[in-house]
Amino acid sequence: MKLLVINPNISEEVTALIDAEAKRSAGPDTELVVRTAGHGVEYIETRFESLIAAGAVAEIIAEHSGGDPAADRVDGVVVAAFGDPGMPALKELCDVPVIGITEAALCAAALQGQRFSIIAISDRITAWYRDCVEHFGLGGRLASIRSINQSLNGIGSVQRDFKETLLALSRQAVAEDGADVVILAGAPLAGLARELEGQIPVPVVDGISAGIRMTEAVVALQSGFHRQGAFAPPPIKRRQGLSEKLDAALTAIQAATASATGAPNAVPAGK
Repeated sequence: MKLLVINPNISEEVTALIDAEAKRSAGPDTELVVRTAGHGVEYIETRFESLIAAGAVAEIIAEHSGGDPAADRVDGVVVAAFGDPGMPALKELCDVPVIGITEAALCAAALQGQRFSIIAISDRITAWYRDCVEHFGLGGRLASIRSINQSLNGIGSVQRDFKETLLALSRQAVAEDGADVVILAGAPLAGLARELEGQIPVPVVDGISAGIRMTEAVVALQSGFHRQGAFAPPPIKRRQGLSEKLDAALTAIQAATASATGAPNAVPAGK
């Protein structure tokens, strides 16, 4: 099994954290292709920054899709930023599972407890995270979102700089908010759950680890891809200004869908 793991921000330091935790989490037969967004911001805190990141993620997925016969094809994709930039729209782009670490972490938390808390790296990010939880229909199970309320020295050093703060926030979520599970949110915190093992009195979910293991499980299910319904590929229509690879990826998934469903497979003139 080969998984494409995408860091939607431009920080190579964060990509290194993602890569390390992904390798620790992946099964022995899983090959990982870890990529960093080609454009965007160093870390994503807002809905608008997420919008920018979504385009960068789509371009990377397109490079590994069926649009190019020489592409390095993968069996699944992990969008490795909490908040899942571009999700769920990215599920429409290719014929393999595309899973965000938020949906993976929330699923893992929901399986282990009734109420969960999210520990975030900034106050600014919490409104967007709350939106994400509501989107997945789990708002009633969210005990709290607690966050660091100090300026960050650097995105790659958050764990080192704020380890004790993050530990204290996690313990407060359990003692004061009634959390049965704690989610350490975001790729900058990748691997911290292992470091804090035994220091928080409830299960602790790492988004990267959850994303890798959940994607492996979904790929192994061999459920097929979305040919109809809410996550079917976009309808064929005239388009312009897309990169060559993204255009080819869309053409390929539309053709695959048309072949499977017997629908017409023609792009209108003037594409």
